[in-house]
Amino acid sequence: MRFLLIIVIVLALLAAYFWYATLIKRRNRAQEALSSIDVQLLKRHDLLPNVLKLANQFMAHERDLLNRLTELRTAARQTWDPTQADEVKRHLEAEGALQAQLRRLFAVAENYPELRSSETIVQAQQSFNEVEGHIAAARRFYNAAVTELNSAVQIFPGTVIARMAGVQALPYFELDEPAARKPVDADQYLHVPGGKGGNE
Repeated sequence: MRFLLIIVIVLALLAAYFWYATLIKRRNRAQEALSSIDVQLLKRHDLLPNVLKLANQFMAHERDLLNRLTELRTAARQTWDPTQADEVKRHLEAEGALQAQLRRLFAVAENYPELRSSETIVQAQQSFNEVEGHIAAARRFYNAAVTELNSAVQIFPGTVIARMAGVQALPYFELDEPAARKPVDADQYLHVPGGKGGNE
């Protein structure tokens, strides 16, 4: 009887260790995927200084939009801990907001012929579209890894082992797709004197 009890305990410990090892592997895979997203996000950040510098020369009436982009870039580049779900969530939300404002900037730039024809803006738009494609691919990989991790964390006995090991479920990197696809109403951002939204 005692021998049987020892076998049960050993099997339980082995099962717990196996689940723990699985949790750690899945957390590492999710963090690796998150790291690959960040590589692409940094490329997006690197586009901003030159674009904003050029936009400031032509888009005198878009100060709110340009200032918002600068603030969002600063917020997105703040230090964060990839093992803390709430910090990951804040980081991804900041990146989503930055993406939305960048899309608006390029849409509004269409109303400025000198800016629209600038080689810097043309190249920036092409680079932005290329980076967004890479981010989308990395996002799919990350979300798949997060699904595996979260399932392992949320299914018993994973809930107990994850709590003991300090492994947290991570948030998905989701974009507001309808908002991303929605046409931008440039009049919301243009404040040209004598024009819609400007000083009459």
